[in-house]
Amino acid sequence: MDKKKQETNLEEIYAKYGPVVRFRVRKSIGASNPDWEDIANEIITNVIEKIKKKEFRGESSIGTFIYTITSRRIIDYIRQKSKVLKHAPEPTPFPDPHEHVENKERAELIAGAIKKLKPKYREVLYLYYYKELSREEVAKKLCITPHRVSERVNYSQKLLKKLIKK
Repeated sequence: MDKKKQETNLEEIYAKYGPVVRFRVRKSIGASNPDWEDIANEIITNVIEKIKKKEFRGESSIGTFIYTITSRRIIDYIRQKSKVLKHAPEPTPFPDPHEHVENKERAELIAGAIKKLKPKYREVLYLYYYKELSREEVAKKLCITPHRVSERVNYSQKLLKKLIKK
């Protein structure tokens, strides 16, 4: 097929199937979706490129060929959008003003209870929770065994629970 005849065929294909592709895309993803025109143009461009590269072998009608490309692109678009929605983080809810006050009161209560602990228990809690040191690191700093660190942390937690309940 000579170049002039091929260009005429591509123009005829565009004139005949362009509106069909645009209608199908608009109907599938919604006319209110701003992407529909871009997708339709992408499909038409893709069809023309495939025909120029002789990827259309004529085993089916040109309409079936275009329909298949259109369907696959629409499905890809929908999958891509649903994937984005699945991984989009949930918006954070508005903070409850009562929760903020309660958290502040709770923090003050715990801080007051920690001040009442003996220094050896305060220090182990400070290093373990605030400084986020491992049991082994706390043990080295305080010159005690890691097992002793665990015992002090657990005992400190029990003392805090008792002090807070009062």
